[in-house]
Amino acid sequence: MRIAQIAPLTEAIPPKLYGGTERVVSWLTEELVALGHDVTLFASGDSMTTAKLEPMWPRALRLDGSVRDPMALHMAMLEQVRKRADEFDILHFHLDYFPFSTFSRQSTPFITTMHGRLDLPEHQMVFDSFGSVPVVSISNAQRGPVPQARWVRTIHHGLPERLLGPRPVKPGYLAVLGRIAPEKAIDQAIRIAARCNLPLRIAAKVDRADHDYFEQQIRPLLDLPNVEYIGEIDDREKADFLSGAMALLMPIDWPEPFGLVMIEAMACGAPVVAYRSGSVP
Repeated sequence: MRIAQIAPLTEAIPPKLYGGTERVVSWLTEELVALGHDVTLFASGDSMTTAKLEPMWPRALRLDGSVRDPMALHMAMLEQVRKRADEFDILHFHLDYFPFSTFSRQSTPFITTMHGRLDLPEHQMVFDSFGSVPVVSISNAQRGPVPQARWVRTIHHGLPERLLGPRPVKPGYLAVLGRIAPEKAIDQAIRIAARCNLPLRIAAKVDRADHDYFEQQIRPLLDLPNVEYIGEIDDREKADFLSGAMALLMPIDWPEPFGLVMIEAMACGAPVVAYRSGSVP
């Protein structure tokens, strides 16, 4: 098949550091190529793939400080895909609801994997308006707020078989992995570790949108005893970091759509302790 994968431009495919959606898009794209499909990846120019890369911007937007309106570039990418839609048998979007209007008015089959939260009031209007657009969920819990959507299937994320595995280290701390944002409730993780009298290591990024929250709410807590903030880590560092954890803490304060970090931790033998929210059960 001739398949177009249309990825977010925020991170490279695969991401240099953090980026769950972009990591999944990379794994899917590479496997489709390995299966013999003719795959074209629309993504940032610093992406690495065995598919045909169509660079929509020279580098990932998070690494390009000159870009102040990322939505403008995503809209331009959608128009480029629309102009070339008849070159493909199917279009697979990873841009949430942005393709719905334009691509429901053209003839090439398309599918959208929903990667984000869908519980906000404004999402009701979107799915009431585009109830015929086929969508894929990444957990059954993600579907809950918008049952009126045309859900085709739930396809859980997976990992390449040999990407991560346990390392021969003795677990000695609690861990947090991902990003620092209000919905991730890192402050709760810090308090949990303190009450357990166990060290906590935090490997996480801070988006520009969450910088004030980090400085005001989280940074003061990093001075507590036994709390170590090590910043972002990449895939090469994850196995050691997670294998060394007694448990991964996920005291989330939002309906997590999937939570890739949970299966990353379990692949390394680290149990997950999380609040019962979203996809966690």
